Amino acid sequence: MVTLKSKAEIKEMRKAGQIVAAFHRGVADLIRPGLTTLDIEAFAVRFLKENGARAYTMGYNGYPFATCASVNDVIAHGFPNRKPLKEGDIVKIDIVAEKDGWIGDSAWCYAVGKVSEEARRLMQVTKECLYRGIEKAVVGNRIGDVMHAVQSHAEQSGYSVVRDLLGHGVGRELHEEPNYMHIGTPGKGFRLKEGMVFTIEPMLNAGKPFMTVDADGWTARTADGSLSAQYEHTIALTADGPMILTAQ
Repeated sequence: MVTLKSKAEIKEMRKAGQIVAAFHRGVADLIRPGLTTLDIEAFAVRFLKENGARAYTMGYNGYPFATCASVNDVIAHGFPNRKPLKEGDIVKIDIVAEKDGWIGDSAWCYAVGKVSEEARRLMQVTKECLYRGIEKAVVGNRIGDVMHAVQSHAEQSGYSVVRDLLGHGVGRELHEEPNYMHIGTPGKGFRLKEGMVFTIEPMLNAGKPFMTVDADGWTARTADGSLSAQYEHTIALTADGPMILTAQ
């Protein structure tokens, strides 16, 4: 069942979203060769505590960290570790903050130093897919309209869209109804209504869309070893259009 949020509730959710946005602004200033994803994890734990928020994913279904840190061919849910980032890497940092019982969720992809033209273009197109999807996330449209905008731009640009990891509703829980892939057909799927709050989080692979999961049960990576990028915002549907709660 999809839970619609009131204007007052969306205002409260924006507080969590803005903490997440501020975290990403801070991370952008930190990213450099030699930094480890455990360094980013430590920054996240400290940042959330200083801003009166809880690291929602820490302990969620057994996940042990406040962040997901996914480097190069890792699509999502990578564990932070002590391996230094190197020049040319791309790293996806995903964080979920809980503030006063409400959730903010956003992932961003960062270049480590100077990256290849292949990596730069993949990142650019993935970000464009996010915002093309957001443009279509208006009351009265269907989710197929949103995800067709994502899928068509990705595939026309030569990339594949990951099917096995889903977008989701957000509220007092991280994963609420509805759930959906980032592919779609215009005019199909559920109707978008005022008060819906959900993520748009395209994951694009430079190769095929298929993935494997490591022995840790979490780390999802491209089956063919190709690069993968992701950008994610939490958005609320209002009568005036989509509101990006995690806007940076």
